[in-house]
This record gives sequence, C-alpha cells and structure tokens, in this order.
Amino acid sequence: MSSLSSDSIATLKGTLRGDALQPGDAGYDEARQIWNAMIERRPALIVRCRGCADVRRAVAFASETGLPLAVRGGGHNIAGSALCEGGIVIDLSLMKSVRVEPATRRAYVEPGATLRDFDHEAQAFGLATPLGINSTTGVAGLTLGGGFGWLSRRFGMSIDNLVAADIVTADGDLLRASAEENADLFWAIRGGGGNFGVVTMFEFALHPVGPEVYGGLVVLPLDAAKEALVQYREAASAMPEDLTVWSVLRLAPPLPFLPPEVHGTPVIAFAICYTGPVENGPKAVERVRAFGKPCGEHLGPMPYTAWQQAFDPLLTPGERNYWKSHNLATLPDGLLDTLTDAIASLPSPQCEIFFGQIGGATQRVAPDAMAYPSRDALYVMNVHGRWSDAADDARCIAWARGFFEASAPFALGSVYVNFLTDDERARVEAAYGPNMSRLVAIKTRYDPHNLFRHNQNIRPEASGSGSTPGSN
Repeated sequence: MSSLSSDSIATLKGTLRGDALQPGDAGYDEARQIWNAMIERRPALIVRCRGCADVRRAVAFASETGLPLAVRGGGHNIAGSALCEGGIVIDLSLMKSVRVEPATRRAYVEPGATLRDFDHEAQAFGLATPLGINSTTGVAGLTLGGGFGWLSRRFGMSIDNLVAADIVTADGDLLRASAEENADLFWAIRGGGGNFGVVTMFEFALHPVGPEVYGGLVVLPLDAAKEALVQYREAASAMPEDLTVWSVLRLAPPLPFLPPEVHGTPVIAFAICYTGPVENGPKAVERVRAFGKPCGEHLGPMPYTAWQQAFDPLLTPGERNYWKSHNLATLPDGLLDTLTDAIASLPSPQCEIFFGQIGGATQRVAPDAMAYPSRDALYVMNVHGRWSDAADDARCIAWARGFFEASAPFALGSVYVNFLTDDERARVEAAYGPNMSRLVAIKTRYDPHNLFRHNQNIRPEASGSGSTPGSN
C-alpha cells in the first residue's frame, strides 16, 4: 500500500479550489464526523471538494496513491461508507447548490445537498420529488441507492425521477449519464450506489406538491397494535396514492399532544402524509383514525417542509445506530405477533421498528428497468437499533438481529441497499437479485480495478476475490 508524502499533498492542495485536511489540521476532526457515531475512522486525507475539477483531481490522486477511497455526500449512510481508515475521503459536503427551473420542472442538485436544501429551493415554487423522511439525509447517497419517502406511492422512487447525472468515473472522465447518453451507466447508478463513480450533479423531475400537505400522527397503545395493523393491512390496498401511512412501533417520545402518562410507554404510531387537496385531508385519514382508540393524535394542514423535518429530533447525529431490514409484500399475522413481542422488550428508549409503505407508482416500473429491482415490495421494514452508550452495543445489536431473524420467514428475501450495515456485505446480491450480473458487467467496464469499493460493493469480474492494489 502506498503512503502520502508531504510533497504529494502540497502538490494536490495547489491544484484544488477546496482544501485537503490531514490528522491534526484544524477542522479535520469535525470533517470526519458522520451521522452514525458507531463509525470511528481516521482517514489519512480528507479532500473537501468545491467543484467538479476538484473531484476529478481527487479521484486521480486516490488512483495514483493506491490508498483506500471513500466518498462522502451527506454522511448519513448507516454503514459509514463515507469514511475509510487510513485512506482518502472525497468530501462533497461543500457542494450544496440546488437550482430549480420551475418552467421545466427540473432541479439540478450538487452531491453535498441535503433533503432540507432540496426542499427549501423546490418548495419555493410548490415543487418536490420523492426523497426520504429525514431532512439531514444527503440527496446523493439516498438517490444512488434507490430513494423513497412520503411521495413515492404517488411519484415513484427517487431514481424513477432522476433524469440525468454528471459522473466522474475511475479514469477521471466526466460523463453525462441519461437515457440517451451512456445509458448503461445511467441504468447502473439508479440503485447501484456509489460503485461507478462520483456524481457531481443530479437532474431531477419535479412535481407540484404543497406548499401545504395534510398529515400528522395517530398514536395507539401497544396492546392495540396487532388489531390496528390488521386494519392497516386491509386498508392499504384501497388507499389512494396521494396518501401514505407508515407505522412505527417504539416507546412514546414526550410529544406535547400525548398525555404525560403515555410518555415512555410502548406505542404504535401511524405517520400520515396526504398530498391531495388539503381540504380533503380529514376525509382521507378517517379510516386511519378508526384503526383503534388513540391515546393521542395530532393531524392537520402543515407545510410540506415541516413534515419533511418532523422526525429530525428522533434522528439527530451523534447517536449509535444499527439497522436490520427486510422488504415485505404483506404484513401476515405471524409477523405481527413477533413484532409486538419485540417492542415489549426494547433495549433502549430510542429503538424502533417501522414499516415504510411504498407500492403504488413504485410498482409501475419493470424490475430490470434500472439497477434497483425490488418493485414487488409494498413495505420496507427497518429494525432501528439506536442508543447512546457504547456499553449497550452488544445488547442493542442482539435485539435488532433477533427480530430480523424472527421476521425473515415473512419477508421477500430482498433488501433495500441503503439500509444495509457494514457487516452485511454478503447481502449485496440480495439487494440486486436478477440485476446483479448486469451490474458486475457495467462495474467491470467503468471501474475494472474497483477504485470505488468502500460501499456495498459490486466487484468487477477482473478483481476476483476483490483484492486489488490498496484494497482495504
């Protein structure tokens, strides 16, 4: 493995508009902080890019040195792929521009932008595209893995709305990927993660949404959860696509609309977002309100940007996080029994299990139309272990793995790649299923030496076992 000389770093810095940080430099420790506090890595160099030229130079520098390379967008990925130990990080977090063209309903987004940045610009024109549910998430990583959220039942996955992207490949070329240009690369980056290069600009289609939506929370006690979920399951097939309802099971946070005696007790919360005419909102959510006798509810019109930020307080950076995930086509009774048992034994007040409802428009795309294949998933289940103290690692991880294993018989066998943790590399093939062989072929063409390997890696054919010069 190569090492970095002071001369080579000085030469690199002279070619950048951004900066390059080493251990001990001012700002280095801040730059290596990411969302998941379980990830503790010290890169040899963090290249803070300010534009495409910086990205191209950083890619070339990483290739020349043979050191491990990681790419950071929002730094929100559960597996911590934004950092590598002793290697080079291409940090895109300063590249946050979002430009909206309301006449053509297009957004041009740099890879350091977060969902909050995107929504701020697009909602100024009453426009949006499907993204996630936490405003601090990076647009880049979320999109490259597929991307889904409150708008997906109506408008599809994030990748279904990606029109084109500019991408720096392993050889330093800047390519435009779209249906008309480098179509194989465009196919691969829509779900294939960061395996094929560094995207420096995303072009999205936008849709009229908001500025107000109707939604909120309906919260029931845990003993009502099974019956409520049976009704939820039955209601889901008839729900209009402008209504999305997620179910979340956890200990109740101290929300102001919940009685104090409910705080800290196990509950099921139905999180609702209705993007049809606001005046129709009360009627649209009637059935959800009838799933059981709530211990509290908070529903009404609100800015779409406010709903996109509603769960931020429960997902702040700096906590320890471990996830396990399944894709589901239904919510069978056996799963519901297993679920309520798991919630009755939560190892931390922050742990939760949620079912993200998708379907609708996400199913109207062929599984082989792009890298993301899981068009049969109606729910994405995430077992979210979250806690503060490292002494609780083993207990909380065991809880997440335990429910994951108990729920496996009820799952499709596929998985959403963005929800894979660092110890789940063996599940990459499950994330891509029938599209895996084509992804390997495209990876072999664009990154034959596996420069972009610090991710849920798709190995090129030439790399065999994956050991390449400088492999981490």
